[in-house]
Amino acid sequence: MNNSDLSVNSKEKQFGLDKRYLHMANIWAENSYCVRRKVGALIVKDKMIISDGYNGTPSGFENKCEDENNVTFPYVLHAEANAITKVAKSNNSSHGATLYVTTSPCVECSKLIIQAGVNRVVFSDKYHNVAGLELLQKAEIEIIHIPFEK
Repeated sequence: MNNSDLSVNSKEKQFGLDKRYLHMANIWAENSYCVRRKVGALIVKDKMIISDGYNGTPSGFENKCEDENNVTFPYVLHAEANAITKVAKSNNSSHGATLYVTTSPCVECSKLIIQAGVNRVVFSDKYHNVAGLELLQKAEIEIIHIPFEK
């Protein structure tokens, strides 16, 4: 086996891991009480899940994300923000980690991702506003889009 074979096997193995972690983030999204869109996120470092999150209200708030007109309340946290703040309260570091998220990050979450030291973002659904992805590219964070198989 030569180095190129090892490289291909390594990339295939990483792709398989990426798909499985993304699938787990999708399952985690089911915890969300949001009606319009359920989003899940996992932060993985050294093949260990060090944090998780889903979109929802801050601790102590009613688990209701939208008003009677189906408009999301401004205080609802995104899955990425929940995962990043959760890891910040732990003894773990997200520096050099991979964030798996079911929907591509917005600009605000992308800023948090950059500041948290995450170096890879893997997502399945592309959000209609791609400014967050553009910011991550500018920060030279590896971005991988793996659409869910139907």
